[in-house]
Amino acid sequence: MKVSIKSGIAVVVITGMMGLSGVMLTPTVGQVISQVSEQDQEALAEVQRLYRQVVELYQQGKYNEAILLAETVLEIYKKNLGEEHLGTATILNDLGILYQFQGKYSESELSLQQALAIRQKQLGNNHVDIALSLTIMADLYRLQGRYSEAEPLYQQALDIYRENQKHNHPDTATTMNGLASLFQSQGRYDDAETVYRQALEIRQNLLGENHPDTATSLSDLAVLYRLLGRYVEAETLNLQALYIYTHKFGKIHPATAVTLNNLARLYESQGKYKEAELIYTQALSIYRDKLGNHHPFTLTSLNNLAGLYASQRKYAEAESLYQQSLAIRKQQLGENHPDTATSFNDLALLYTSQGRYSEAELLYKQALAIWKQQLGDNHFNTATSLNNLAALYQSQDDIPQAINYLSQGLAVEEYNLSENLKMGDDKQKQDYMAKVLGTTNGVISLNLQAVPNNPEATRLALKTILERKGRILDVSTNSLQILRQRTDDLESQQLLTQLIEVRTQLSNLTFKKPDDFPSPEIYRQQINEVTEKAKEIEGKIGVRSAEFRSLSQPITLEGIQKLIPADAALVEIVRYQPFNPKAPENQRFGIPRYAVYILYPNGDIKAKDLGEAKPIDDKLIYFRDNLADVDKVTGIPQTPIPQLKESARQLDETLMQPIRQLLGNTKTILLSPDAALNLIPFEALVDENNQYLVENYHITYLTSGRDLLRLKDKFASQQSPLIVADPFYGKAGEKVALTRSIDLSEFTFPGLPGTEEEAKAIKNLLPQATVLTGSKATENAVKQVKKPNILHIATHGFFKPERNLGERNSGERNSGERNSGERNSGERNSPLQGERNVIENPLLRSGLVLAGVTIGQSAGDDGVLTALETTNLNLVGTKLVVLSACDTGKGDIKIGQGVYGLRRALVIAGSESQLISLWKVSDDATKDLMVAYYGRLQKGEGRSEALRQIQLGMLKGEKQKHPFYWASFIPSGDATSMQFD
Repeated sequence: MKVSIKSGIAVVVITGMMGLSGVMLTPTVGQVISQVSEQDQEALAEVQRLYRQVVELYQQGKYNEAILLAETVLEIYKKNLGEEHLGTATILNDLGILYQFQGKYSESELSLQQALAIRQKQLGNNHVDIALSLTIMADLYRLQGRYSEAEPLYQQALDIYRENQKHNHPDTATTMNGLASLFQSQGRYDDAETVYRQALEIRQNLLGENHPDTATSLSDLAVLYRLLGRYVEAETLNLQALYIYTHKFGKIHPATAVTLNNLARLYESQGKYKEAELIYTQALSIYRDKLGNHHPFTLTSLNNLAGLYASQRKYAEAESLYQQSLAIRKQQLGENHPDTATSFNDLALLYTSQGRYSEAELLYKQALAIWKQQLGDNHFNTATSLNNLAALYQSQDDIPQAINYLSQGLAVEEYNLSENLKMGDDKQKQDYMAKVLGTTNGVISLNLQAVPNNPEATRLALKTILERKGRILDVSTNSLQILRQRTDDLESQQLLTQLIEVRTQLSNLTFKKPDDFPSPEIYRQQINEVTEKAKEIEGKIGVRSAEFRSLSQPITLEGIQKLIPADAALVEIVRYQPFNPKAPENQRFGIPRYAVYILYPNGDIKAKDLGEAKPIDDKLIYFRDNLADVDKVTGIPQTPIPQLKESARQLDETLMQPIRQLLGNTKTILLSPDAALNLIPFEALVDENNQYLVENYHITYLTSGRDLLRLKDKFASQQSPLIVADPFYGKAGEKVALTRSIDLSEFTFPGLPGTEEEAKAIKNLLPQATVLTGSKATENAVKQVKKPNILHIATHGFFKPERNLGERNSGERNSGERNSGERNSGERNSPLQGERNVIENPLLRSGLVLAGVTIGQSAGDDGVLTALETTNLNLVGTKLVVLSACDTGKGDIKIGQGVYGLRRALVIAGSESQLISLWKVSDDATKDLMVAYYGRLQKGEGRSEALRQIQLGMLKGEKQKHPFYWASFIPSGDATSMQFD
């Protein structure tokens, strides 16, 4: 579990700030000079020279000298202009800023209050200068952890700007940036990102890409992205900010040090300890030189370097730095400041690693009390303290206390998941889920490694699994479904239209001819621009759907168990890393393992560790290779049944036999696999009696048990069944004319006459169905569907693993066999050959091939329907989608989040159930299976049971008894019977 938190320096507006940047200074002094005699003008001109020297000293980071000179200028102003002159207020304001940078918060507050009082008396309460003063005062309160006092001041300042028509002024951006930093400190990350981006846009438009204020926005946004686990974006922004600061102020400046510190913190988060130590040391040296040993920035840098040493088991060096930082923070900030809590927490973590448990417990509890008081019960730092205490008690074998604190910490994390998963695109959601992976591993480990017979620990572990496994799919599906139902809301419908357009554009770019682009760089730029646009729209959809979403109900074991059929059990298989709280910090997580949790309708739970993951995965690969091994000419499976059954038995003995021992007499399984286990048919495993599991068990596949909550909501279909089959790809034997980034060049797409026969046979069973074949079986035709009762597509499918981008794949397409059209000959010539990171979205690397693919049509119909485009289909109310094509069950594996491919896309599109294939399938066998399947569905059999009965029939015969024929398709989603509209 995640058991530490290191504070990064929140990038304050250390450059380009109000008076000291010259925004106010020059006009104010100039107005004063014009109002006095010639002799006085000469004296004030000297004051102006002194003031400019203050600004120069400030920009050089020489704050002590700047303060001394500014105090001199202040006395001159007071003497010559009076205590309540606006010029005096300007100097007081700037002194307050300088005191902030020195960590002299009391002096800063006094100066700022005096400046604000003068301005309010002279200008009234709604002048823009009042907004400037309020912003600086709010910055001070934020730095002191006085968040409840800071937020109203930021909001008041923004109200003044709005009243004065300064929506897009640099000063407005400064206030917005401070408010975003406040939201970030409070853990309100979605609000923080929105406001940060607004401030950044204003600064880029008005000040330019290379202005220091723009760098401040970039650096602040980078800190937020690190907190969200979005490391690639964070590094890019940090480096941009560092470049600007270095060129503006030089390498030895506090502003440069801020970004260096944040960059080091980012590298530490990624385990790049050497790079982090070098950069931390640079930043600390600058802070000590420019700000002194007692400045808050210096202390944070000390704390960060200490944390790095602790990770490397340099305990003596770490403790010395932690103690230095803690002592000064207590003195400078007080016992109850959040930064002081960070010192308590990190020192406690160090003591825990050394077995100094009583010392650690005291410090952890001090940190917890401060964070609760200052940040609130639901802040992520509060969860960190709770989880750290849980690990501490587990180390001492105090299991009741460990469970108590861990359950509290997990509850806080669940609150933050609910708040933050509505932000951003899928990749950003993955990054955020990764932040809580440690505690997912931790709660499973506490149960299975420490107390396997503890019912409370078992329930807590399963509850956490059900909350988190498949969570991203759940969020994505719900967001789109909510907006699809808001037909009366114009903004929602506009967002959906924009999403469809940008995903289509992205898919089309992926499959463009290289000759359409002057260079790979321009192609890359276009891909990136459209990708960013898609991310922006997806983020807006998440926020918009949250506005309409009723208060989400917490996931409970009771809620899910009620949805399990009386004769069934939910089987959750999870891949986890065992957590040992007694081990050194960087050795606490062990080698991955598999585990199973079984939930029964009566609420009983059984759990078991299944052993290390690698041996299971190795047997899985051998089993799957045996299943899918087929002669390229005849289409006949090559693995003899005895050999196949041996490999199936080996995997079953390790994986399913232990699960069967827990299941007892339960034969109906709602199965939620994890990781690579999603890519095998469990029905084809062989038990200790040499029987396939399909002979005794009824299996339906789920991404997670939480799917049952979504599937209980039923929607009406609006169209009759649609059957798409035997598309006209081009002239017989013609190869793909396009060379594409997802390279389908040199592929042959022979016709699939067997699928036309399949469509006719199904049409006889479903006379109300619409059938599209030949040149009518187009991508656009599929995109136009709206909630058909059934969607059946029989065509070529493909999935391109990321590791194969720019590489040649083997495996030819042969007669009578449906596959992805891969060939083992022909040079590839993609515009980005070898550029793996360009098409990183797995939903762009899987899809279906439809009419016109060899022609390269335009206008959004290139004959390739990617999984990403499939998510745009409106299938809310569609009872069943059948993809009668090869490899439609494949995709990228995301541990804990399922398979990213066509099946996932169909769930996001809203379909209730899916029938998909795991390998290349025989035309004849598929046609027979499909016709029999629909016949059984019409008789009222369940969607999973109908398939099982057909598989049993094929198994009993001679022609298709090999599992290659009958085990290629698996059912997922709703297993019950369906109505034919």
